[in-house]
Amino acid sequence: MDDHVSQAVGRPDLVRLDERLICLRFETMKVLSADAAVAHLLETGVVARGDTLLDSSSGIYAYALALACHRHGLRCHIVGSTTVDAAVRTQLAVLGAHLEQMPPSDDLKLDQNRRVARIRALLAENPRLHWMRQYHDDVHHLGYRAVAETVRASLGDVPLTVVGGVGSGASTGALAGYLRRDVPDTRLVGVQPFGSITFGSEHVSDPEIIIAGIGSSIPFGNVVHSRYDVVHWTGFHAALSGSVDLLRRHAVFAGLSTGAGYLAARWERRRDPERTVLVIAADTGHRYVDTVFARHAEAEPIDSLAPHEVSGTDELALPWSRMEWAAAPAPPAARVSPEDMPAPVAR
Repeated sequence: MDDHVSQAVGRPDLVRLDERLICLRFETMKVLSADAAVAHLLETGVVARGDTLLDSSSGIYAYALALACHRHGLRCHIVGSTTVDAAVRTQLAVLGAHLEQMPPSDDLKLDQNRRVARIRALLAENPRLHWMRQYHDDVHHLGYRAVAETVRASLGDVPLTVVGGVGSGASTGALAGYLRRDVPDTRLVGVQPFGSITFGSEHVSDPEIIIAGIGSSIPFGNVVHSRYDVVHWTGFHAALSGSVDLLRRHAVFAGLSTGAGYLAARWERRRDPERTVLVIAADTGHRYVDTVFARHAEAEPIDSLAPHEVSGTDELALPWSRMEWAAAPAPPAARVSPEDMPAPVAR
């Protein structure tokens, strides 16, 4: 029996979708990451019960950190994106977390930079606040060790390809890192939206939306670019088609980034019939009922979709592109300056 609901919410399920295609399904993946990070900070004395943890979030991490603080007896302060919806705002309030939501903006970079500036101002006012730095501190990797153990115990030592949204790097990158300790040839395929600097697609704008949670307009310090073998960039309409097909064909109700990952996973399975493909479903589809699933009639048959195969990011094009990243380093715009990185914490 679990001692706190965060343990249940963060625990993933493995669902076989098809031959050699497995879904690692979370209710809310970042709960696992935030809880392990907070537990480690308490164990190592970096923070103590009653302290206030601070971070920026577009919604999912805010909920995850609020749950972790609730479980471990800490206070939570969130500087929130314009995208934090009413359901999350209400849960944060009831859980006792304090949310400062930025004013509306159509500019993702402005929104992210404004949140970071507000955090720095809060730290200047009260240095005792602990900034979690979900985008930079690899303490958020720790929660994925147990997931890797679960995957290997369930699937064995099969040749494995992991596919999922890159986000802050504390999900796909961490999971692949732990899996490679036992099976070094585990492949990692990252999924990105167009317009994100993380893997160099900032020059290609998606006329619909940027897929939340897996891309960024600012550098993320805990993305280990050299861990990625392949990157797929997926536009909104292609991802919508993937999300709708995943629900229609397999009854898995998951978010838009999962729809993009599902497209990429099916493509990678087709290219390499010797490998099992594990696609990460990071959260449920509830945030996308109106913007994605209500538009299910617009979904294209996914077998009619194929990525543009490119050899450089200057060739990227909507609605879907694929590139052999081959463990290349971060592109210049995605490199983090030393002053933005957190001080090292004992692991």
